[in-house]
Parts: sequence; C-alpha cells; structure tokens
Amino acid sequence: MKNSMRCPKCGSKNIVRISDNPARYSSGNNIYLSRLTLARKIPVIRYVCCGCGYVENWIEAESELREIERAIGR
Repeated sequence: MKNSMRCPKCGSKNIVRISDNPARYSSGNNIYLSRLTLARKIPVIRYVCCGCGYVENWIEAESELREIERAIGR
C-alpha cells in the first residue's frame, strides 16, 4: 500500500499516510529502543485505506531499520 498507494484488500486509491508527531508525548505507534520513556523511539508510519479501514505499518528509514536490528536483534 505504501508503494502503490492502492489498498490490497479493496483496491481503493483513497490512502492516507499518518506520521508520528514528535511534539506529542508518546504519540503514534512507536518502537522504543530504550527503557527510558523518550530516550530513543522509532516512529512507525501508518497507511490507512479510507475505503475499507485496512491499515499497514511501516518503518520508512533504512537507518532506523538498522537501529532496531542492533538494539533488539533477532
């Protein structure tokens, strides 16, 4: 859905990207890499189909994917 901007469930092109709001405390759907509340968080970007409600979550930055891999491992 992120790349095609088309819903894989219903085919709608009415897709909305919802990003993290770093100004809000604990906003969005984040992955925390530290036990300290706001020490390091990776934002999870959501793509929502406004046709059927299907949602996909994405980590968009390659560097953040590597950070998750280093901090959390496999």
